[in-house]
Amino acid sequence: MSEKLAIFYQELILKGGYHLVIEGVFVTILLSICGLFIGIIIGTLIAILITKKEKTPLQRYITIIVKMYVGFFRGTPIVVQLLFIYFVILPLLGLAGSSALLVAVVIFGLNSGAYVSEIIRSGILSVDRGQNEAARALGLNANQSMRFVVFPQAFKNALPNLGNEFITLLKETSVANYITVHDLTYAFRVIGGASYEYMVPYFFLALCYLALVLIASYLVSLYEKKLRKSEE
Repeated sequence: MSEKLAIFYQELILKGGYHLVIEGVFVTILLSICGLFIGIIIGTLIAILITKKEKTPLQRYITIIVKMYVGFFRGTPIVVQLLFIYFVILPLLGLAGSSALLVAVVIFGLNSGAYVSEIIRSGILSVDRGQNEAARALGLNANQSMRFVVFPQAFKNALPNLGNEFITLLKETSVANYITVHDLTYAFRVIGGASYEYMVPYFFLALCYLALVLIASYLVSLYEKKLRKSEE
């Protein structure tokens, strides 16, 4: 075991492998934040569309397409989505060779959007119906009522679950290296491959993800406590 640790130390410190690890941590966090940001935008639009009672014919057709999109991204593993879009869809569209990092950000955003839509939808449904009726009684139309009364409360209710979605994304980004993204998993895989010894690098990889998730969980719990205090 001491020999394996010595090899790992040599690759990580003496040969500069820590540069890959630092880059990997940055890329992992970047993927998670950008993925959640895109997911919130997409999920919010989908949730508002789905919960809207009065729909035009065009909105009904869009709703059908949206449900197909949600079904695909919630019904297939994220690694399959990455491989399918990067190695099948993009080449068919003549976009082979696109930036793997950019593609990963978009795919994680699309994946997150499918889950965030349900989170926001639940948040909208959790708002008392009387709030909407009161807004309509004051002269606001359906869109204004949603924008100024219902949605702000729904988003606040959904924030804890959005924090959990970020933690989920943080772990799911570990498959981004399948399309050559230089994330945290890629960094330790390279370090292990340089010495043909993977046990110690993968052990420290697990510790790194555990540390990131614990930090994210702590920050989310702090925010939830702050949110509860503001409601008292």
